[in-house]
Amino acid sequence: MKEKITDFINGVTKEMKKVTWPTKDELKDSTTIVLVSTIVLSAFVFVIDSLLTQIMKLLLGT
Repeated sequence: MKEKITDFINGVTKEMKKVTWPTKDELKDSTTIVLVSTIVLSAFVFVIDSLLTQIMKLLLGT
């Protein structure tokens, strides 16, 4: 069991050395893109939901 854990940790360490980490600028750019995309998608869903709610109210006469 101890040998398996040691092999696992060694494997993880070896793989982590292969990872290419993003620079600060790349990370900032990616974060900005994700935040803007999330805001735009949320606004779109809000508008569609509001429209469908109003349509349902008209159809149901509420």
